[in-house]
Amino acid sequence: MGLVDYKNLRTVKQIVENAFPIITEGKMRWWIFHAEKNGFAQVIVRVGGRLYIDRDAFNNWLEMHRDEPIPEGEPDDDTSQF
Repeated sequence: MGLVDYKNLRTVKQIVENAFPIITEGKMRWWIFHAEKNGFAQVIVRVGGRLYIDRDAFNNWLEMHRDEPIPEGEPDDDTSQF
């Protein structure tokens, strides 16, 4: 595990503000509660009594849970149709 870049740390609410309605605060809290079982512990940074989410580690964690990887050379979203 590398060094934590403090610029990538976010609170749960900050993550949800950027990802709502896809990711809710309740879902984030569930992932945190079950962090040891679901691997989410790798994205959590605790400082004193505060809990932060490492944004890069969170994105990597989400990618590990993708059902099927995106083939290389294809866009990761299909917004070109709109």
